Amino acid sequence: MKLNAPKQITWIVAVILGIVGILAGLTTIPVITAGLGYWLVVVAWVLLVIATLTKGL
Repeated sequence: MKLNAPKQITWIVAVILGIVGILAGLTTIPVITAGLGYWLVVVAWVLLVIATLTKGL
């Protein structure tokens, strides 16, 4: 299996999703619940995995 580096924009989006998800779990964000924060972190992780496994994402 050949792994590829994700594009910079994909990496930035995943990092932002992860940070917002972590902050939602640690603090009170009016729009985002702690449960949704957990799923944001999961989506960020899955996005990075998919971007690493596919070429050009």
